[in-house]
Amino acid sequence: ASAGAVAGKVIGEFPESKNDMKGTMKLISRAIGEISKLSKNEIETEMGKFEYAKKAEKEKTLELPNAIMGNVTTRFPPEPSGYPHIGHAKAAFLNFESAKAYEGKMILRFDDTNPEKESLEYVNAIKEGLSWLGIRWDRESYTSDHMEEIYETARKLIEAGKAYVCVAEQEEISKMRASGREVECRGLSAKENVGRWEQMLDGKLKAVLLYKGNLESKNTVMHDPALARIIEAEHYRQGRKYLVWPGYDLAVAVMDHIEGLTHPMRSKEYELRNELYGALFADLGWKKPELVEFSRLQIKNAPISKRLLAPLVQEGKVMGWDDPRLPTLAGLKRRGIVPEAIKNFVLSFGLSKVESEPDWGMLLKENKKLIDQSSAHFFFVRDPVEVEISGSEPRKAVLRKHPKEDLGSREIEVGNRIFISRKDADSLEKGDEIRLKDLFNVKILEAEGGKLKALFSGDKMVEKKIQWVPDNGIECRILIPGDLLKDGEFDPESMQVAGGLCEPACAGLEAGQIIQFERFGFCRLDAKDKNKVVFIYSC
Repeated sequence: ASAGAVAGKVIGEFPESKNDMKGTMKLISRAIGEISKLSKNEIETEMGKFEYAKKAEKEKTLELPNAIMGNVTTRFPPEPSGYPHIGHAKAAFLNFESAKAYEGKMILRFDDTNPEKESLEYVNAIKEGLSWLGIRWDRESYTSDHMEEIYETARKLIEAGKAYVCVAEQEEISKMRASGREVECRGLSAKENVGRWEQMLDGKLKAVLLYKGNLESKNTVMHDPALARIIEAEHYRQGRKYLVWPGYDLAVAVMDHIEGLTHPMRSKEYELRNELYGALFADLGWKKPELVEFSRLQIKNAPISKRLLAPLVQEGKVMGWDDPRLPTLAGLKRRGIVPEAIKNFVLSFGLSKVESEPDWGMLLKENKKLIDQSSAHFFFVRDPVEVEISGSEPRKAVLRKHPKEDLGSREIEVGNRIFISRKDADSLEKGDEIRLKDLFNVKILEAEGGKLKALFSGDKMVEKKIQWVPDNGIECRILIPGDLLKDGEFDPESMQVAGGLCEPACAGLEAGQIIQFERFGFCRLDAKDKNKVVFIYSC
């Protein structure tokens, strides 16, 4: 801290301090000296003891174009091909909160038209994740339950000359799209294409259904995109009932129509597909809903792509899909990130289309703000060093569980032996007097040989305060998650471990409980047995 800057603030609030600038600067220098010895976490703990005026924030609203109160329907349409993540949370909350703001409805629709990738496991994971977030849907649907309606819509497009069945090889179709020339199938009559479509559905023709777009369009999406293809894999829900499966563009248009969507939302990555979406509605004579776009969200160095994450899970490089380094909802929950923090974080970006890739800091800050008042405080010492104390009687220390909130107290039996962290021990010298936080003072008699000896020295105020645990403290490991990636590659050092001792009372905590280890941080109890506890550092 700058003494001059502090002096300016002091004089601004207490003009009379100018009358004795020498004394004022002496007080300021002493305060700066004390603060400079504290760690970031220690400073935050001290600052947390004060109350501050809160800056008024303008309430963010989710305004939908041409929306009518009581007549809004949105949908969250995940593909059940992986575990839900922070990006899903943003899309789900935008749909849920927008519908709620207009007294409308939100549909949870599973876009399950690729049997090679989807499973019931992912369906359940998505529903569990949304429920944990506090999102409640009005109706649940599955695109695969509407295959007959999709087939009928495809037939209408074929009969109208807006789609055709193509038997060309994929390589030839790709060349056609790139060069703008037509494949031979494109010139067939509607009647011939209907016949081919029936053969395709019966499994008698290997082909793909293409939309008859504009091969000269600058938007390459309109270069005869695929509307349906043959996939022979068994479907988790429909079994082998169907062989021809719609692509995203056809399926989403049909489902949005039959479910009466007024404001379908999707991320900006689909922007080029908007023209095709509108063309399908126009070709079918349907009223097009108000498409709403928003920017995609992912956290820096924490990828959401299944292509990147799946190998890490399969190879055992991470602890599973709920690894606290991952931005999956299961990972965020295991790390101790509460649903309200996720909601506030994702909604802070609103319906903006501006791309963003924030780091963990914004989310963790929001989380800390929410869990601070409800998290009981305990002591933890990292790399413990024994301290033998003489001159004191065994006692029972009664400590508050929270410096400001009424969360009760905890009791610690204290004898003539305690443990402090190695970092604190290394900073002490013979003759130093310290305060064992919320206990009493001791004077260091010996500080060599990996063990300290100290003498009880009363309760007067001293400058240095140190965390401690009694000699019956329990073994404690804290997993500290960091950025999963470094320079775009998996960082094997992204999970650090802090080992030490914590208060015996921690053995009585329930798995999943979030607490604060003073001068260390907020942690969530991940696992425990009789003599050991494992926490995950949250923020």
